[in-house]
Amino acid sequence: MLAKIMSWFLLGLIRVLTGAQARWYGSPPKAEQRIYFANHQSHADLVMIWAALPLELRSITRPIAAKDYWTSSRFKQWITTSVFNAIYVDRARTGDQDPLEPLIDALTNGDSIILFPEGTRGNAEEPQAFKAGLYNLALKFPEVVLVPAWINNVQRVMPKGEVVPVPILCSVTFGAPVKLQPDEERRAFLDRARLAVMKLRDV
Repeated sequence: MLAKIMSWFLLGLIRVLTGAQARWYGSPPKAEQRIYFANHQSHADLVMIWAALPLELRSITRPIAAKDYWTSSRFKQWITTSVFNAIYVDRARTGDQDPLEPLIDALTNGDSIILFPEGTRGNAEEPQAFKAGLYNLALKFPEVVLVPAWINNVQRVMPKGEVVPVPILCSVTFGAPVKLQPDEERRAFLDRARLAVMKLRDV
């Protein structure tokens, strides 16, 4: 019950601060299994996409969260587990541990996920080169729909190093699905997926 109350409180707060506008171009909101992949400039990115999704999609969609940051306090850990139902990724992994294992488990269970293929936050206007994770997931789960998204302005709401959000209008633009083509090489696919995200800036 407490998690549900916090969910509605955060949803209202985010919409007051940012507007949390969702713009759908080429992929209407639909309750099907998806991987939403987007640019990454702020820890608030996962919250922004979560808030932009309609309720029926929020309930089946799990954002990816950096374990070291989102478990650094009991409150952050509670928010990400109880409210966002996030999937933790360990950026400080060692040995032979597959960083995609928790994502693979979620997709195998039928969840949709929110992924940031750059891996780390960037400060440039254009996304950094996409890492191999999106390609590997597309290869392993060809039936899952890959939806690009562009998050606009959220880095100005919560700039890197700041803890107090600044109210500013933000939006998330969702584009037409991208599909891995037969025999498409990894870098060619990742570059094409990155371009699909970038093209949404001007929509």
